Amino acid sequence: MRIAVAGGTGVVGKFVVQAAADAGHDVVSLSRRTGVDLRRGDGLADALRGVEVIVDTTNAETTNRDKATAFFTEVTRHLQTAGAGEGVGLLVVLSIVGLERVPGFGYYEAKLAHERAALAGPVPVTIVRATQFHEFPAQILSRTQHGPIALMPRMRIQPVAARNVGQVLLEAAVAPPSARAARLEVAGPEQADLVSLARAVVRRRGERAWVIPVRLPGKGGKAMRTGGQLPAPGVRLIGPSFSEWIEGPDLASVG
Repeated sequence: MRIAVAGGTGVVGKFVVQAAADAGHDVVSLSRRTGVDLRRGDGLADALRGVEVIVDTTNAETTNRDKATAFFTEVTRHLQTAGAGEGVGLLVVLSIVGLERVPGFGYYEAKLAHERAALAGPVPVTIVRATQFHEFPAQILSRTQHGPIALMPRMRIQPVAARNVGQVLLEAAVAPPSARAARLEVAGPEQADLVSLARAVVRRRGERAWVIPVRLPGKGGKAMRTGGQLPAPGVRLIGPSFSEWIEGPDLASVG
């Protein structure tokens, strides 16, 4: 199968590309590095020639609601339009568990707009919602650490390995039409506090840094602290646990 991965060099996209190639599929990575501008649509139709499924793992590099919404909707419109023109049969979209339960958070509102834009297009869609990645604490550390101090939001999460989410996205992409779901949700096996996970990353790296908890304001901040991002009962759980993951090779590529 010929599969295109939008954002194929990103945190999850690179694992989709790797998993698809390992499974013997013909993989096309859609990014500026490969000559495709997803926001403008430049080079997209040519890149999608012969593609059967698109996996969208793109990420807006901002939490501003308007800017992130513009990014996601523009990219999705181009993927849908060009995909339909080239006969693509399925668009698989990576999204986030609990979007509706965290009010007032601009990035989550943008992701909801992302989902709506995808579902409004002519190509059939499967949405795969995942909880925060095991990579998430290290990502936040890289953005908030100044000298020996790092600020970390108080969040109750149930993180999952990005590598394994990539495998789930591939499974959704290659599923026969009769077995496709409109939406899937996946999560890691254990709940944890984001601050504790960040401190574990600091220890594992052998760094000297103080992780300072921060309470995010408003209803959204309260929802994050009290489990608004946790999955509902019956969600598909996939390992490894965070404590197992942190001993593996993927931490070294974050931050």
